[in-house]
Amino acid sequence: MKQVIVVNRSLALPKGKLAAQVAHAAVGAFVCASAQAQMAWLQVGMPKIVVYAADADALVQLEAAAHQHHLPICLVHDAGRTVIPAGTITCVGLGPAPADVLDLLTGALPLV
Repeated sequence: MKQVIVVNRSLALPKGKLAAQVAHAAVGAFVCASAQAQMAWLQVGMPKIVVYAADADALVQLEAAAHQHHLPICLVHDAGRTVIPAGTITCVGLGPAPADVLDLLTGALPLV
């Protein structure tokens, strides 16, 4: 079990903004998971990785693929209070879910 957060690389977010958006995606995807998946992930230490995708279109495509695999998912749209316009897609959280399933969708993406 693990969680993968995929960041929109085209935004070149400042470190603090990036951290906040990744946290939104991680929490959002977690609350979408089943109680069984949540518990299994918590018991193995909440493993997660953060990777880049090229742009918002890539994140939307990942969201669609995740839906096809019935994965917990959270596509994050920024509120627009700081450095980017409201509605900008910043990242997507996938899982907690089995690592092998997540790797099918995200295994080739570069680490942040």
